[in-house]
Amino acid sequence: MLHRIREVRKARGLTLDDVAKACDPPTTAQTIGRLETGTRTLSLDWLNRIADALGVESSTLVELPDRIDIPVAARLTADGARALTSSASLSPPAPGGATQAITVETGVGDYRAGDEIWIERLAPEDYARALNRDVLVPRPAGRFLFGRLIGREDGKLHLLPLGGGARQQVVADPVWIGVASKLVRGL
Repeated sequence: MLHRIREVRKARGLTLDDVAKACDPPTTAQTIGRLETGTRTLSLDWLNRIADALGVESSTLVELPDRIDIPVAARLTADGARALTSSASLSPPAPGGATQAITVETGVGDYRAGDEIWIERLAPEDYARALNRDVLVPRPAGRFLFGRLIGREDGKLHLLPLGGGARQQVVADPVWIGVASKLVRGL
């Protein structure tokens, strides 16, 4: 099986040790390196473990003949645009099973009119992963609240709306929340 583990790992700025520690259960950097280079057989179980550690779908790590990857032209650093030392490509974002979206009609906070915000639905036991991130929270009667999750206490979520001068909102026991995971913005 042809895979892109090293490419995706480097694109995310992670070391072999970072990925090894993020695996469940944790493994060694040497094992990840052997899986990347093909000196150890990459099973479906390993592929899924590494995908979870990298925070991507396992299909992102597999080279498929019908998938169109986007070639990377350069890398942008603090010193400006730089040439690549080896070829690289990125996969276009692919929505997962729990992906939904928000369309921005009027700019608010860091978001501009025309933006698309992809959100990943989280269950109550995963709310801690969304602290200090922008979230969508369902309210009764088909309403929603969108803001920065700044705290969680006794089943209550504390949100700071994105508009200037807005007051903190407290929401008790929402069934789910959606954490902002990708921003799609036309230039």
